[in-house]
Amino acid sequence: MKYYCIAGEASGDLHASFLLSALNALDPQAQFRAWGGDLMQAQGAELDKHIRELAIMGPVEVLLKIFKIFQNFADCKKNILDFQPDVLILIDYSGFNLRMAKWAKSQGLKVVYYISPQVWASRAGRVEKIKQYVDEMYVILPFEEEFYRQRGMKVHYVGHPLIEVVDKHQPNPDFLAQNNLSADQPIIALLPGSRKQEIRSILSLMLTVLPNFPKAQFVVAGAPSLEPEFYRNFLAPFPQVTFVQNQTYDLMAHSQAALVTSGTATLEAALFELPQLVCYKTHPIFYWIAKQIIKVPYISLVNLIMQKELVPELIQNDLNPQRLKAELQQLFEDENRQRIAQEYKALRNKLGQAGAPQRVAQGILKFLAPPKN
Repeated sequence: MKYYCIAGEASGDLHASFLLSALNALDPQAQFRAWGGDLMQAQGAELDKHIRELAIMGPVEVLLKIFKIFQNFADCKKNILDFQPDVLILIDYSGFNLRMAKWAKSQGLKVVYYISPQVWASRAGRVEKIKQYVDEMYVILPFEEEFYRQRGMKVHYVGHPLIEVVDKHQPNPDFLAQNNLSADQPIIALLPGSRKQEIRSILSLMLTVLPNFPKAQFVVAGAPSLEPEFYRNFLAPFPQVTFVQNQTYDLMAHSQAALVTSGTATLEAALFELPQLVCYKTHPIFYWIAKQIIKVPYISLVNLIMQKELVPELIQNDLNPQRLKAELQQLFEDENRQRIAQEYKALRNKLGQAGAPQRVAQGILKFLAPPKN
């Protein structure tokens, strides 16, 4: 079979790589072309465009790069038509992928979506369009299955792929030594996001807590899609801060607390049982617009899944040096750490069993199999 995959961000590249691995195991003749990253390429995908070329964040950057965006759509359509795949597999990245789904269906292509667009957070009416353009939807959050079924769409809940990713991680025993970190002092991880605009808004605020924790070691996790040079201006005044890249899981495994920009990293931290504060800040106008559109009570996946504020969320004006200091101090209190550990175990149970990529791969092959006479 010939599979064309589109993933536009680092997390999508990660999950797509596990899916391609599962497809390779079930279909020895599999051929992959993709928009994706290094992890997909390592599984045999021929890349037409790398995720490094795709990062766009916020309405202003969209306007500034509008011609590039249109060109990306044109390029992607040509790549798919040149390859003539048996199926188009879309991984998250909803702003781009939903448009590609509509186009692909007009071309008579079969369309599979893995990791649902977050239509449950805003504009639920988009489900009607998704039903028209997507043949098979595989969801990874427990509440998504009911959401789609209530709206009349066929959907498969496969569990969360991060369980498998985290379980398969082999900790680097030399992580501390290689990064000149001490085992005798607590480590506080700073995960300021994967997009430049996020990092510009949030990392400097995160760094304001340094004087309040003189015995702690602070480590910034760089996004794999960004060059290390991008971080130098932020970290130059803080020579005591360590910078790592492509070592986020090792950092989480060795840390005692974390400041995390909302996103997949909040769930990853929870699976590592790492106490965390969720941080988010953007331009006031963009935030006001988002508030009119987004209709969920929390921004972190951890709290959305648990349907309560398990981890504190510091958003907009609440993300300030005073609140950061106070909330971070509370994460080091024994009573809070015990409560968080128990809640994290309950969260993991809600996410289902490992093996999501394998279940998706099996579903895709079943979907593609010719009908029995």
